[in-house]
Amino acid sequence: MSLETTVPAGAVRSESPLSWSPPTARDRLALLSRTKSVTIVGASDNPARPSYFVATYLLSSSDYEVNFVNPRLSSLLGRPVYPSLADVPGELDLVSVFRKHSDLPEVAEDVIKAGARTLWLQLGLWHEPVARRASEAGLDVVMNRCVKIEHARFAGGLHLAGFNTGVISSRRRLKP
Repeated sequence: MSLETTVPAGAVRSESPLSWSPPTARDRLALLSRTKSVTIVGASDNPARPSYFVATYLLSSSDYEVNFVNPRLSSLLGRPVYPSLADVPGELDLVSVFRKHSDLPEVAEDVIKAGARTLWLQLGLWHEPVARRASEAGLDVVMNRCVKIEHARFAGGLHLAGFNTGVISSRRRLKP
């Protein structure tokens, strides 16, 4: 499979040749394994939104400290929601972004200023200039991938249909 097949419609491409290469599955496993907290930017209280689904999954199926950022909400799933990344207490580790392409440069600058280690752009988000800027600032960058799907893939809870089948296996589970 070529890289071109993984770039979603609406992606923001660089004029120069691709300057960012996606992390391998092994790299994503290492990244998720060292992650202690996940902050979801663009968290929604609408159960039909992907960010809500990811939030419920992370809270119920991971050991991560989960924080939410959305200036229009005060709480979500019984947890506080912060108006900006600067307001989130503690150190930021992985920042998972659910925002439109035009918002990504500003969000990336906020992530860099907040001192996060990883900028994770969810499914459908691909912005090469943002990836280059974040990489140059020392962040790990993942684009067009879902934190929930990747965590479940490595934790043994992902079926081809995207959910845990409940099948018991003797295979050793990796701990992301």
